[in-house]
Amino acid sequence: MTRSEHETETLIRESLDRLAARAPDGHAVREALARAERGRRAPARLALVAAAVVALVVGVVAGTQLLTRPDPAPAASRPVLGYSPGWLPDGFTEQYREGGPGITPQVRRWFAGPASITLSAYSTADPEWSQAALKIASLPDQVLVRGRVAMVKGSGGTARLTWLADDEHVLTAEVMSVPDARAVAERIAGSVAADPVDVRGELRFGPLPPGLAERSAAVKGTGPGDAGTELTAADPARPSIPVVRAAVGGRAPGVAGAAPVTVRGSEGFFVPPKDGRDAMVATRLPSGRWLTVSGARPEAVLVAVADGVQLDPSPDYRWLGRATS
Repeated sequence: MTRSEHETETLIRESLDRLAARAPDGHAVREALARAERGRRAPARLALVAAAVVALVVGVVAGTQLLTRPDPAPAASRPVLGYSPGWLPDGFTEQYREGGPGITPQVRRWFAGPASITLSAYSTADPEWSQAALKIASLPDQVLVRGRVAMVKGSGGTARLTWLADDEHVLTAEVMSVPDARAVAERIAGSVAADPVDVRGELRFGPLPPGLAERSAAVKGTGPGDAGTELTAADPARPSIPVVRAAVGGRAPGVAGAAPVTVRGSEGFFVPPKDGRDAMVATRLPSGRWLTVSGARPEAVLVAVADGVQLDPSPDYRWLGRATS
C-alpha cells in the first residue's frame, strides 16, 4: 500500500468513527420511531372514524330514499313486446299494447276508424301454440314470410296470417275491415322485425289474494289525452282466465246505486255484482283520475287490492295515436 492509499484509508476510517460516535443509541431510535408511529395512528384513526360516519350517513340517506322514492320503472307494468311492423297502410295509429310475464301473449293493435290491424306474438311453450309448426305445415293454403312457411285464412276485408318468427315465437297478423285484407296481411307480416317496445302504464299490483299472480298489463287510448292502464291477475294454473282487474283512466265508472266504502283512505264506492258483471270498487285519485278494481271476489278483498296498488308517476303514453313506434 502506498503512503497516499494509507492516508486515504485512515481518513475514511476516522470519518466512519466520527459518524458512529454521533449516531443515537438504538433504544432511543426505537422509542422515537414508536412515538412517531403513535402520532401517525391517532390522525389515521380519526380519519377512519370520520369516513365510517360519512358512510353510515350516506347509507341511511340512500336507504331512506329507496324506501320513500317512487319506483320510476315498475317491472310489473313494463312488459316488453318483441316485434314491430315496418309497414302499415296509411291512416292507422297504434292504440293498444298488452303483455305480461312468462308465456302471456304479446298484443299490439292499430286502428283507422272501424278498421283494425292486430299483431300478436305467442310462445311455443304455451300448450295451445306448441304444435303451430305442424298445423301450418298441414294446411294447403300456405304462403312464405321471410322464407318461412305461413298459413293464411280469410278473404275480402278480413284475413289472418300465422307464421313462426323463430323456434320460440308464433306470430299472427290479423286485418279486419280493410280492402284486399289478405295482401295487406302478407305485406305487414313480411315487414315485421324483432324490434322491441315496452308497455309502461301508470300502476302496478301490490299484494294480491292468495293463489293469484299478475297476468298482464295493457295500455290503451286514441292518444295520451284519453290513455288508460289495465292490469289483470289470474290463477297461475289457469292463466288465460283473469280473476281480478285493476284499471286507471280519466273516465268516471258507473257507480249509480253503489254503497260508500273507504278506498286508499278516501271516499270510494262498492258496486255489487249484477247482470253477469263482477263486483267493483272505485275511487277518485288525487290526480282526478279514477281507479277501479273488479273481480269475482268479496268487497274486502277488492278494497285490499285497490289499497295496495302502486302508482307510477311517469307512465309512457307518448306512442298512443302514432302510426308506428
